[in-house]
Amino acid sequence: MKYLVRENPEAIETLELIEDAFSKRAFLILISCCRVKYEGRAVSRLGLGDRILIIKADGSFLIHQNRNLEPVNWQPPKTKFKTMIKDDIVYIKGVRRYPNESLEVEIHKTYLVSFFIGEDTKSLELAGYEEDMADMIFKNPDLIEEGFRPTSREYSTSQGFIDIIGKDKNGNITVLELKSRHAGVNAVKQLKRYLEDFEDHKKFVRGILVAPSITEDARELLEENKMEFVSLEPPNELKREGNVTLDFYR
Repeated sequence: MKYLVRENPEAIETLELIEDAFSKRAFLILISCCRVKYEGRAVSRLGLGDRILIIKADGSFLIHQNRNLEPVNWQPPKTKFKTMIKDDIVYIKGVRRYPNESLEVEIHKTYLVSFFIGEDTKSLELAGYEEDMADMIFKNPDLIEEGFRPTSREYSTSQGFIDIIGKDKNGNITVLELKSRHAGVNAVKQLKRYLEDFEDHKKFVRGILVAPSITEDARELLEENKMEFVSLEPPNELKREGNVTLDFYR
């Protein structure tokens, strides 16, 4: 059985379904009227109300109200669970030892219990980050300028790791600091710190901030320090699987 759904179960059935889900390491969802108590690095109480409880196979424990994006209470993966029933009230307690904390839910009424045994081994693919910009520049260095030749990524310095280092068409060492979003003075200061590692270099070392756009303060600071800016948008497409693409706006 891949999934199970029960509406308005009695307390004893709710407990049995919860324990069945735990034994199967299933994805468990409960819609219930409950109280919540947390003890650990702080103490919190949440009075009786209708909430959604989510318990995942990895031990994640989340409690959602009917507002806001974030859960009102939660415990991370590897939480250990205890259950019991007393006077027709079902108790679920999620416990961690390091740090020592517990999240206890007191279920007075269950509207729905469902659990699902799914298979999902995929990781989220992301696009539009500095790593994607670096890939794009290595494949097409002329996006920076004609004749630019990237030689290394994540080049180590005393100030951290330079995103890309290479040489321009005249053989000058060129340091690229990549930002996938609107960049400010902090990005310029970071680039300047990298260049300080080349102060003993006999030839001039160029510093280029690469981002979709920059603030006016950042532009002024670049000019003041004889550094440059190249406007470049990060790629926003994921790698295709097979030959299938979807366009909902066509």
